[in-house]
Amino acid sequence: MAVISLVGAFAVILTRSRFEKIVELLVAFAAGALIAGAFFHLIPEAVEAMGNDLPVYLWIVGGIVGFGILEQYIHWHHCHLPPGEHKKPFSYLILVADTVHNLIDGLAVGASFVAGTGIGITTTLAVIAHEIPQELGDFGILIHGGWEKSKALWFNFFSSLTFIVGALIIYFLRTRTEPAFLLAFAAGSFIYIAAVDIIPEISRECTPAQKITRYSFFVLGVLVFLAIKFLLSNQT
Repeated sequence: MAVISLVGAFAVILTRSRFEKIVELLVAFAAGALIAGAFFHLIPEAVEAMGNDLPVYLWIVGGIVGFGILEQYIHWHHCHLPPGEHKKPFSYLILVADTVHNLIDGLAVGASFVAGTGIGITTTLAVIAHEIPQELGDFGILIHGGWEKSKALWFNFFSSLTFIVGALIIYFLRTRTEPAFLLAFAAGSFIYIAAVDIIPEISRECTPAQKITRYSFFVLGVLVFLAIKFLLSNQT
């Protein structure tokens, strides 16, 4: 997962138009993957572990509210727009926010693997679907902010190492606490990122053909994770 942050290197060898097109489609797919990951995998798993009671839904709402606070008060906008469309590159704040986000992702993925290998792999895939376009976008923001390419690449990588920290925290606490609440919290964060940050981007003004393409990839993201759900159900 940490190595995925190095995907920004591909932005260097791509033309601007190709970069924009690839990120646009990956973002649309990620939105579908996050929504499906939350509703088809994380929430059912959290309900099974904690019961269909109020605490589960409080943690889901907590994930939504928590990420809203991060965005509002740390000036974190998980924006995937091409670098030229950013009016002000909050390069250092992007790194700080990305560091916190990766830590939370590590906690969520670690908790998912504690709950079961299948849900762990599914959560990891959903995070990967979101991380690839995010890292491309973050790398572009750093370059736009005047960073040298090598410096931007390595600082982006170092910020991603908190993912490992989060996973290790869950690993060492797994026998002392029930981390199922993190599944619900992660579901809320997935819903927030998809609904507030990503879907408005793929819905912004564009040609009818572009809209059809974007939402086709959005639906594809949903269908892929629905297929994974059925596959895991058949195995059990």
